Amino acid sequence: MREHLELWLTFMKIGCSTFGGGYAMLPVLERELIRKRGWTTMEEVMDYYTIAQVTPGIIAVNTSTFIGFKRKGFLGGILATSGFVFPGVLFIIGIALFLQNFADYPLVQHAFTGIRVAVGALILDTVMKLLKGIFKDGKALVIFILSFALSAVCNANPVLLVVAAGVAGFFLYRPQKGAAPGSKGSPV
Repeated sequence: MREHLELWLTFMKIGCSTFGGGYAMLPVLERELIRKRGWTTMEEVMDYYTIAQVTPGIIAVNTSTFIGFKRKGFLGGILATSGFVFPGVLFIIGIALFLQNFADYPLVQHAFTGIRVAVGALILDTVMKLLKGIFKDGKALVIFILSFALSAVCNANPVLLVVAAGVAGFFLYRPQKGAAPGSKGSPV
């Protein structure tokens, strides 16, 4: 029972300190779950993020569910998810009650401008960490460049990009004939 409470409280703490969405949550996850508690690894978190991006819902919530499930099964998934969303729900209720009364105040508008800048910095930090972890070889770089170009230049549908990248990854990284069992294909 103590471990279940610790799981809920840890994700509530993460929920309290995460602003700006799933990617802004990455530094907090790294500090709280990897370095401080050793509950997961950065590679596992990146796998959870990957799965969370292609499943319905919010990346941060999905990732919390995956990590909680890994720790304590079905109940752990529920506890981690509810712990993560609890502070946000309270915060949103508070904002909904008071924002209309204060939204037009210059002080509030300036504060939101500062918050957006800080969130942008957190997201940039996360992007830099993600980029370091994905370029394992030339194949990954090609998938990245093509996906980025199709998204940025052609406004390609993100769902189609993810599916196409998954198919490409399947074919590019599947074990080759004659490769040792458990290997991930030939090196580049």
